[in-house]
Amino acid sequence: MISFARIAALCALLAVSGCSQSQQPIPNPPLRAAPDRTLGDSKTPTWQVAFSPDGRWLASANAAGDVNLWEWPGGNLVRTVKHAVGATGIAFSPDSARIASSGYDGTVKVWRVADGALERTLTGHERTVWSVAFSPKGDRIASSGEDKTVRIWDANDGKLLHTLRGHELNVWSVRFSPDGARVASGSFDHDAKIWRVADGALERTLVGHSEAIVEVAFSPDGELLVTGGDDSRVRVWRKDGSLAHVLDGGSDHVYAVAVSPDSRWIASGGREKGSAGTLLKQLAGRIGTRDPTVRLWRASDGALLQLLADPDDDVHFLAFSPDGQWLAASGAGRGIQLWRLTM
Repeated sequence: MISFARIAALCALLAVSGCSQSQQPIPNPPLRAAPDRTLGDSKTPTWQVAFSPDGRWLASANAAGDVNLWEWPGGNLVRTVKHAVGATGIAFSPDSARIASSGYDGTVKVWRVADGALERTLTGHERTVWSVAFSPKGDRIASSGEDKTVRIWDANDGKLLHTLRGHELNVWSVRFSPDGARVASGSFDHDAKIWRVADGALERTLVGHSEAIVEVAFSPDGELLVTGGDDSRVRVWRKDGSLAHVLDGGSDHVYAVAVSPDSRWIASGGREKGSAGTLLKQLAGRIGTRDPTVRLWRASDGALLQLLADPDDDVHFLAFSPDGQWLAASGAGRGIQLWRLTM
């Protein structure tokens, strides 16, 4: 049996790793999340999850190469297609008719939702492609990866339009702005960059994170860009590049950030810092005191709203449903976890 004295000693030694919170949730938060259900494979890490824009589908991509399509909100698995070697990222087209997946094989694949047929494979990256995104109009695809580049493709014929160079290390995440005019990228080099889609020119570099930026997300109203990183911080930037808020991720590397459809709420998730912190979390979990790794924030002032029930392991990705009523989390733990959101 684990003694409380040992837990207390570990907490004292590793306070920065998860036995205390530097920010407490506000009382009576305007948004609440309640656990609903878990979908999918509990043995294979799921890198990303996405809701279709029309709200009819939920898709996931895992390390085994399974790109799964679930009927939503029923949660029935409809189809699985295979991205060879392993899938790292996933994105729906804005008309919900296609899914793009990125993978360890250095490619982006585009699939038809209706029958799972492979439409095309985009090649050009060297090594793993970590992120993929459709433009709001559906005419462009952006991808980024281990070769330090962001690439922009014609979504209709697969032609490579621009290769964006400027990051010094692996580019973990790429996302289009809501108007489709820009893409944002986050890198292991600690920087986020804003690029023009039309000509691939670098518009701005956002500096402030002290470690890798793992995920970036625009607010749907286009007013904010949210970045999350290994430095346990979520940074909220205004569209002019100025810093609006710095949110404390607590004990965790921040691997995932998402903004709600109405641009009012931010979700963040990650993993426990270091092997010692992970051990502490596992030990604490046996007595029911895990440190939550998913957080909900208010975008307007950065107030922490709620610490969500802790997934079993790392959180790799978060997604709000298009109606704002659900939050999905994927990661190294037990499948896809879903919370119902109410105000």
